[in-house]
Amino acid sequence: MSTPNTPRPAGGTGGTRPAAPRQTPVGAPRPAGAAPRPGTAQRPAGAPRPAGSAPRPAGQRPAGVPNGARPQQLVRPAPKAKVRKARLLISKVDPWSVLKMAFLLSVALGIVVVVASVVFWTILDLTGIFGTINTLLAEIIGTESSFDLTKIASLGQVASFATIIAVVNVVLLTALSMLAAVLYNLSSTLVGGIGVTLTDD
Repeated sequence: MSTPNTPRPAGGTGGTRPAAPRQTPVGAPRPAGAAPRPGTAQRPAGAPRPAGSAPRPAGQRPAGVPNGARPQQLVRPAPKAKVRKARLLISKVDPWSVLKMAFLLSVALGIVVVVASVVFWTILDLTGIFGTINTLLAEIIGTESSFDLTKIASLGQVASFATIIAVVNVVLLTALSMLAAVLYNLSSTLVGGIGVTLTDD
């Protein structure tokens, strides 16, 4: 019969147990200089991550990229669209539309002619050119001559003359434009018309 305080011999079945290895919790950082775990392979820097591995935490710079350098963009820019071109032929012109457009443009041109004539006469009168011409003609003809250019070419006469020219231009330009449209339609039946190239630039 043995007492409870009697130590058991070493090497027996009831000897002291060896200390169990200390386990590191999953996800805890390993201390610097620690040896790698047995059975795990070290992945070289810059090698692709194997399929099924956990993603890298956000904000962590990939291995092999120096500080301050941006990682290479993997998104390719969209290809530039090609400029489309279309070649068309003006085979027919509407004479009625040409008549209306020519009439409006000729009326605008007539108004410009009348206004320009009045402004030009006013500038000549203000600068004293009419008086200089009258003095020159009086010296050439004689001192007794009473030639006055402003009586022959007064403002009213200049405006009336410019208005007549504007009306004549309206009639002529409108008729000639319509005649040109008709002649173009006749000639386009033979040659096909004028070619025009359109692009979506």
